[in-house]
Amino acid sequence: MFREPKESVKELQGKLQELWRYLDVPGKIERVAELEAEIARPEFWNRGDAAQELLKERTRLQKVVQDCSSAKRQLEDIQVLIELGEEGEDEETLAEVQELLPEVTQLIDRMEFARMLSGEHDANNATLSINAGAGGTEAQDWADMLLRMYVRYCERKGFKVEFTEYQAGDDAGLKSATFTVEGDYAYGYLKAESGIHRLVRISPFDANSRRHTSFCSVFVFPELDDSVEVEIEDKDIKVDTFRASGAGGQHINKTDSAIRITHIPTGIVVACQNQRSQHSNRATALKQLKARLYELEIRKKEEEAAAFSEEKKEIGWGSQIRSYVLHPYRMVKDHRTGHETGNTDAVLDGDLDGFIEAYLLQGK
Repeated sequence: MFREPKESVKELQGKLQELWRYLDVPGKIERVAELEAEIARPEFWNRGDAAQELLKERTRLQKVVQDCSSAKRQLEDIQVLIELGEEGEDEETLAEVQELLPEVTQLIDRMEFARMLSGEHDANNATLSINAGAGGTEAQDWADMLLRMYVRYCERKGFKVEFTEYQAGDDAGLKSATFTVEGDYAYGYLKAESGIHRLVRISPFDANSRRHTSFCSVFVFPELDDSVEVEIEDKDIKVDTFRASGAGGQHINKTDSAIRITHIPTGIVVACQNQRSQHSNRATALKQLKARLYELEIRKKEEEAAAFSEEKKEIGWGSQIRSYVLHPYRMVKDHRTGHETGNTDAVLDGDLDGFIEAYLLQGK
């Protein structure tokens, strides 16, 4: 009667051994010890932002080590229970084993999923920018719907959201919005959302109740630390100041010190208006521009590599990645992965896990 649980444990042990090697758990244990020694030094707390980064690194590494060690202990305990149960042919022990197996299976599955977030900047915070496409009020309302969807998604994941730019629509919705997302692997998850998002619905702004198609673009780029060098020359940027205003006031501070920076060679525009200091807004905008330029370079390299592989699908800026159809039927479909659902209300309320997981699985 213990044959099936024994096979399950054996399979899980094989997965865990592979994860142990792939995640380099011994190396992470050694690195945590190094960080603990560094943190224990009296002068450590004088290092400001650098100290905070090391604390974040320790937390991330400890989580991996703790999860792997916990899974290993649980599997060992289950194996002992199986051996004891086999000796006495104990039904109660079998029931206990079957109760414990789903918990350790879920833990290992979660760690396997984390393997997909192994990109260079996947663990970083992210910046997400939404821009309404052509179509006036209809597109601007769609941009506002997307904004709500992503804020709700971030709330579900426990991410912290802070707006840096918000430009209200003329009659409803918004023209553009930019916000930072702080949390473990924020960029690793949200990078799946870069591209064009298409909405099909009966327009609430059309007196004749006609069906409209609207488009919005979404940019997602990682927060970069000082170790990543991106050169921005003064002659290549145009800096404008403006006053923050409009219906976005619930998200931002209205100040006379808002900054807009245009990168002339690429046409990339970034803005920040949430700080009362022009200097702070400029620093934040430059940081976002640096990340956008870095991400643009990475995309170019990906597209060049894709030219040598017919199997890889293009994920470049300008591609339509997902359709949200609310009429004549209800469906959300991702055109890169084929993942779809009829529960459009849940998706627009931030339930994006299925689409993001499908994207990450395809990438691996």
